[in-house]
Amino acid sequence: MSANFHPLVYIIDYILGIIMWTLIGRVAMNIFQREDSQFFFMKVFVKFTNPLIYMFKPITPSFIIHPLVPLYVAWFFFMIRFYLMPWILGYSVMGMLSFPLESEISRQIYQFFNSIKF
Repeated sequence: MSANFHPLVYIIDYILGIIMWTLIGRVAMNIFQREDSQFFFMKVFVKFTNPLIYMFKPITPSFIIHPLVPLYVAWFFFMIRFYLMPWILGYSVMGMLSFPLESEISRQIYQFFNSIKF
Protein backbone atom coordinates (compact mmCIF):
# COMPACT_ATOMS: atom_id res chain seq x y z
CA MET A 1 0.00 0.00 0.00
CA SER A 2 1.48 3.31 -1.04
CA ALA A 3 -0.37 5.71 1.27
CA ASN A 4 0.10 5.66 5.00
CA PHE A 5 -3.49 5.30 6.20
CA HIS A 6 -4.80 3.69 9.35
CA PRO A 7 -5.69 0.01 8.68
CA LEU A 8 -9.35 0.81 9.48
CA VAL A 9 -9.44 3.09 6.42
CA TYR A 10 -8.37 0.18 4.23
CA ILE A 11 -10.91 -2.15 5.82
CA ILE A 12 -13.75 0.33 5.28
CA ASP A 13 -12.67 1.00 1.69
CA TYR A 14 -12.37 -2.72 0.92
CA ILE A 15 -15.85 -3.38 2.31
CA LEU A 16 -17.37 -0.47 0.39
CA GLY A 17 -15.47 -1.51 -2.75
CA ILE A 18 -16.63 -5.11 -2.55
CA ILE A 19 -20.22 -3.94 -2.09
CA MET A 20 -19.91 -1.55 -5.04
CA TRP A 21 -18.39 -4.17 -7.37
CA THR A 22 -20.94 -6.79 -6.27
CA LEU A 23 -23.76 -4.43 -7.25
CA ILE A 24 -22.07 -3.75 -10.59
CA GLY A 25 -21.56 -7.49 -11.04
CA ARG A 26 -25.26 -8.06 -10.48
CA VAL A 27 -26.11 -5.61 -13.27
CA ALA A 28 -23.59 -7.27 -15.60
CA MET A 29 -24.82 -10.75 -14.71
CA ASN A 30 -28.43 -9.61 -15.25
CA ILE A 31 -27.59 -9.01 -18.92
CA PHE A 32 -27.20 -12.78 -19.35
CA GLN A 33 -29.35 -14.20 -16.54
CA ARG A 34 -32.75 -13.41 -15.09
CA GLU A 35 -32.84 -12.43 -11.43
CA ASP A 36 -34.76 -15.59 -10.53
CA SER A 37 -32.23 -17.80 -12.35
CA GLN A 38 -31.05 -20.98 -10.64
CA PHE A 39 -27.44 -20.21 -11.62
CA PHE A 40 -25.42 -20.21 -8.39
CA PHE A 41 -23.58 -16.91 -8.94
CA MET A 42 -26.74 -15.04 -9.90
CA LYS A 43 -28.48 -16.32 -6.77
CA VAL A 44 -25.54 -15.11 -4.66
CA PHE A 45 -25.52 -11.67 -6.32
CA VAL A 46 -29.27 -11.28 -5.77
CA LYS A 47 -29.17 -12.60 -2.19
CA PHE A 48 -26.38 -10.29 -1.07
CA THR A 49 -27.51 -7.16 -2.91
CA ASN A 50 -31.27 -7.24 -2.32
CA PRO A 51 -30.98 -5.85 1.25
CA LEU A 52 -28.93 -2.90 -0.06
CA ILE A 53 -31.36 -2.23 -2.87
CA TYR A 54 -34.22 -2.34 -0.37
CA MET A 55 -32.37 0.12 1.92
CA PHE A 56 -31.91 2.59 -0.94
CA LYS A 57 -35.50 2.19 -2.22
CA PRO A 58 -36.74 5.44 -0.60
CA ILE A 59 -34.18 7.51 -2.55
CA THR A 60 -34.31 5.51 -5.79
CA PRO A 61 -36.24 7.37 -8.51
CA SER A 62 -39.17 5.42 -9.93
CA PHE A 63 -38.13 6.14 -13.52
CA ILE A 64 -35.01 3.94 -13.26
CA ILE A 65 -35.73 0.58 -14.86
CA HIS A 66 -35.53 -2.31 -12.43
CA PRO A 67 -32.40 -4.04 -13.87
CA LEU A 68 -30.38 -0.79 -13.48
CA VAL A 69 -31.31 -0.07 -9.86
CA PRO A 70 -28.22 -1.95 -8.53
CA LEU A 71 -26.03 0.28 -10.70
CA TYR A 72 -27.72 3.35 -9.20
CA VAL A 73 -27.04 2.04 -5.69
CA ALA A 74 -23.41 1.21 -6.65
CA TRP A 75 -23.02 4.85 -7.70
CA PHE A 76 -23.68 5.89 -4.09
CA PHE A 77 -20.90 3.62 -2.85
CA PHE A 78 -18.59 5.05 -5.50
CA MET A 79 -19.42 8.58 -4.38
CA ILE A 80 -18.79 7.68 -0.73
CA ARG A 81 -15.42 6.15 -1.60
CA PHE A 82 -14.33 8.92 -3.98
CA TYR A 83 -15.60 12.04 -2.21
CA LEU A 84 -16.81 11.38 1.34
CA MET A 85 -13.97 9.16 2.60
CA PRO A 86 -11.14 11.57 1.59
CA TRP A 87 -13.14 14.54 2.91
CA ILE A 88 -13.73 12.84 6.27
CA LEU A 89 -10.04 11.92 6.46
CA GLY A 90 -8.97 15.44 5.54
CA TYR A 91 -7.50 14.60 2.12
CA SER A 92 -8.31 16.06 -1.26
CA VAL A 93 -9.81 13.79 -3.89
CA MET A 94 -6.90 11.87 -5.35
CA GLY A 95 -8.26 10.72 -8.73
CA MET A 96 -8.76 7.40 -10.46
CA LEU A 97 -7.01 4.31 -9.11
CA SER A 98 -6.54 6.05 -5.77
CA PHE A 99 -8.89 3.55 -4.17
CA PRO A 100 -6.89 1.04 -2.12
CA LEU A 101 -8.89 -1.99 -3.35
CA GLU A 102 -8.54 -1.16 -7.05
CA SER A 103 -4.94 0.00 -6.62
CA GLU A 104 -3.99 -3.32 -5.07
CA ILE A 105 -5.78 -5.28 -7.81
CA SER A 106 -4.14 -3.22 -10.58
CA ARG A 107 -0.72 -3.65 -8.91
CA GLN A 108 -1.19 -7.44 -8.82
CA ILE A 109 -2.25 -7.50 -12.49
CA TYR A 110 0.75 -5.38 -13.44
CA GLN A 111 3.12 -7.69 -11.54
CA PHE A 112 1.55 -10.76 -13.14
CA PHE A 113 1.92 -9.47 -16.68
CA ASN A 114 5.40 -8.10 -15.94
CA SER A 115 6.55 -11.55 -14.80
CA ILE A 116 5.46 -13.25 -18.05
CA LYS A 117 8.36 -13.71 -20.46
CA PHE A 118 7.34 -13.55 -24.10
